[in-house]
Amino acid sequence: MNYHIQLLLIINTLCSGYAYSKGQQENTSTKPNIVIIYADDMGYGDVSCQNNNAKLNTPNIDRLASEGIRFTDGHSSSGICSPSRFALLTGQYHWRRMHSIVNSFGNSRFKEGEFTIARMLKQQGYTTACIGKWHLGWNWEFNSKPTGVDKKNRKYYKASDLITDRSIKGGPCDQGFDYYFGDGTINFPPYAWVENDHFLEAPTVDLDLSNKVAPKEGSWEFRKGPMVKGWDPYEVLPTLALKAEQYIAQQKGNKPFFLYFALPAPHAPIIPNKEFIGTSEAGAYGDFVVQTDDIAGRVLKALEQAGLSENTLVIFTADNGPEKFAYNRILNFKHRSSGHLRGLKRDTWEGGHRVPFIIKWPGNIKPSSINNEVISQTDIAATIAAICGYSLGLNEAPDSYNLLPLLKNEEYSTPFREATIQNTSKDRFTIRVGHWVLIDNHSGEHTKAPDWYNKLEGYQKYPKTNPGLLYDLSKDPSQKNNLFNQFPEKVEEMRALLNKYRTGGKSVKR
Repeated sequence: MNYHIQLLLIINTLCSGYAYSKGQQENTSTKPNIVIIYADDMGYGDVSCQNNNAKLNTPNIDRLASEGIRFTDGHSSSGICSPSRFALLTGQYHWRRMHSIVNSFGNSRFKEGEFTIARMLKQQGYTTACIGKWHLGWNWEFNSKPTGVDKKNRKYYKASDLITDRSIKGGPCDQGFDYYFGDGTINFPPYAWVENDHFLEAPTVDLDLSNKVAPKEGSWEFRKGPMVKGWDPYEVLPTLALKAEQYIAQQKGNKPFFLYFALPAPHAPIIPNKEFIGTSEAGAYGDFVVQTDDIAGRVLKALEQAGLSENTLVIFTADNGPEKFAYNRILNFKHRSSGHLRGLKRDTWEGGHRVPFIIKWPGNIKPSSINNEVISQTDIAATIAAICGYSLGLNEAPDSYNLLPLLKNEEYSTPFREATIQNTSKDRFTIRVGHWVLIDNHSGEHTKAPDWYNKLEGYQKYPKTNPGLLYDLSKDPSQKNNLFNQFPEKVEEMRALLNKYRTGGKSVKR
């Protein structure tokens, strides 16, 4: 036999053996890897595949939708960040525990050993990681009470007040995650990298951004507090993206992994990196959304390069609707971050909590599927439990529905959920039952809408004496026609169900 042919056969055999062993490695685990990409303050209309008039393009998120299922009526639990994150990770409505965000140096919002998606998956043999924004509190230690005082006479912790040479308790690694890397919350101190439960470098100075290029839209919005010397906010997003890529590349395929990748974008400060400036027609914010989409694409590419994409379930969603700058964006760029929906972040209008919600799971979800059922981010917990074979306890994920029938296009009764509850502040609740939504308050507004916007859209402003709001979203998706007085029986029925949920310990029967 010719020497060269012999050599080629040997190489081919070795390559085939490698490919086989690589394939065997990839398929060792029957449980899928799970990646949640959680955007921050991204509106329903900030994804180009669900906003025909968008002044930006999100090709990677659009691709994810084309390869999986897009939910047109998916909701975060709250119109603000910390509560929505808590609800996603625990499968319970945030208002059973909290209403507000975790402020600077706020304590952990979790009870010791309680159910989280990460803890459940860790028990099921998964490697678990959280990379990015945490915003659910740590149990910080201090040398003293706050010694800093700002111009408004508000006290804050300075670098000298914070103990930095000990492990930080209460964070992700105490809630079921094997690994954490992030800056906690981009616009809250301390401004430093935390890996697992310790600072990579201690913050030794106090906040000073005087030598940094100011955001092109909005302001820094940073709270005063400790900072690593030379801290650069513009490096936060690129660093987190690189860490996510590295984490995925380290996975060998013989053990399933869970990555909760919580982006701090496109939340303010709106600071797209130089290469993304001018990539949209929606100003700096639009460019920041394009960068956010690019990072989602990098995660998908990392999965492909590691040979893991075919056995990975990917979820893309966001914690709440867009920030108040979105109104001026309509005037300046004709881009509607909430799409056709009314309201923004903090509101109980639909635009405050109806968010992008896309799931890809090769071989299980039909590509380019669209589902119009009302779902909640609390449902992610029960869905993942069903996928990985975990039997939820009676008090675990008490507000979580298993979405598998929707994902696999199986038969189910409609509406899929008996009801869905949204809440942003104490005693301001919204209940959704099918196509009906009741706002049990005089208004769904928290972020004041400008008069020009209300006039443009034909929205009525409601006095504080208004008893409530009822909308039929099948006919009025933009919430313009209040039917509260026309359907008193529907109002009472929905109020009774809301009260039942609020006074009961759970909303899902098991």
